[in-house]
Amino acid sequence: MDFDTRVGAYGVVLQEDQLLLSLWDGPNHPVWTLPGGGMEVGETPEQSCIREIEEETGYHSVLQGLLGVTSRTIPAERRLHGQPRPLLAVQVIFRAQTVSGTLRAEVGGSSIDAAWLPLSELARLRTAEPHRVSPVVLAALELAGIDLPEAAA
Repeated sequence: MDFDTRVGAYGVVLQEDQLLLSLWDGPNHPVWTLPGGGMEVGETPEQSCIREIEEETGYHSVLQGLLGVTSRTIPAERRLHGQPRPLLAVQVIFRAQTVSGTLRAEVGGSSIDAAWLPLSELARLRTAEPHRVSPVVLAALELAGIDLPEAAA
């Protein structure tokens, strides 16, 4: 079977009980997701993650280790650009910490906002319209060993 592959790097950035998220302007509605995105030619996953966190949130960061790798297949009919093949999306997920910068939305990109959201809000946002939480967020928290508060589970 012919398919395309896209590798991205994403950061789990926690501050007390809040998670740094980026609001991606998805095809049907905006989706809260981890700051991160596609790797560029010549980048390592680490470089990509640091660059994407800065682009999408305004924060400079340092990585604190690899949490894991997830993947999912997007059928051809659900692809954003209507490609006639499935897409294998691979997410390399790091734990990260901000070291400087000021929170802001991405300028000129596919994200339209950035925010620190309480972990206790993630379950409500998971199914809320129009601003849902991406499944990669929940998978990343599981990799990080972070249990959501009982009210959010």
